[in-house]
Amino acid sequence: MLATNKLSPSVLTLNPRKELESIQEWVRAAVYMQLRRRGVVVGLSGGVDSSVTAAVCASALGSSRVLGLIMPEEESSPESEYLGVLVAERLGIQVIKECVTPMLRACGCYERRDRAIRSVLREYSPGWKSKIALPNMLHRDRYPVYSVCALSPEGVEHRVRLTADASLEIVAATNFKQRARKMVEYYHADRVQYAVAGTPNRLEFDQGFFVKMGDGSADLKPIAHLYKTQVYQMAEYLGIPPEVRLRPPTTDTYSLGQSQEEFYFSIPLDKMDLCLYGKDHNIQPEAVAEAVDLTPDEVVRVYHQIDARRRMARYLHCQALSLSCEGV
Repeated sequence: MLATNKLSPSVLTLNPRKELESIQEWVRAAVYMQLRRRGVVVGLSGGVDSSVTAAVCASALGSSRVLGLIMPEEESSPESEYLGVLVAERLGIQVIKECVTPMLRACGCYERRDRAIRSVLREYSPGWKSKIALPNMLHRDRYPVYSVCALSPEGVEHRVRLTADASLEIVAATNFKQRARKMVEYYHADRVQYAVAGTPNRLEFDQGFFVKMGDGSADLKPIAHLYKTQVYQMAEYLGIPPEVRLRPPTTDTYSLGQSQEEFYFSIPLDKMDLCLYGKDHNIQPEAVAEAVDLTPDEVVRVYHQIDARRRMARYLHCQALSLSCEGV
């Protein structure tokens, strides 16, 4: 690694105006020249990533060529819908609301998930709320194991370590949510001859924090090169409402509130950004540690975590495999 003595958070500071101009040019070329579409569809979650994606597309193509979709289900936070509408109104884009609960019930999303939870928590039943979470991995060397956190109607909290099978089944069942929404996005995209704009930032894209054929599926991904902290810089420049910019990043996937940190990243996203930058630029853990207020050993653990998640993400990034067909 490089013998770097210091790493400053300022390395991730953008020139928002120049960055926007670059993204605008790229979006126009991608939509009009490469994809040959008339505009873009964006799923609005009420979060900063989807808001910035919609904003840069509206600035590149015009607000009349961006269609925002709000797709709640029965366990979604009402705040997500409110903020999604707020962003659409601020940007002047058309917005359509479609509830995906019937689709999820039809494919057994909730039933399959609850069955997996009951395999480790027998008393879990209708009326309970739940989420899954990882332990803080900064102080651990062993493989991370999810636990289910459940809240009874009486307000009693339970936390039970998941078996490998239960963990996989819960994630597989909840992945229906992202895939159902993506079907709705492509329905509307096909209907109006638009492209689907994906919303992952660089941290999510690199570390595999998305569902294959779900929120990971898109025709273009305008902010996938931006670190999360850079997305916030763009959000401020683009005038995204402060209610969105100040909202803690959430998965909004489970019935209990859940941060992205406890579900996947283990450390605050601004620290994770700098660790990823350090890893990408071969910066010594000692230099990164000072910048993010961690110990060098903790940064080493984060580096190992980055490598491990990149290995897992290869499958998510991989296109369908096939034998080459001559003439196709």
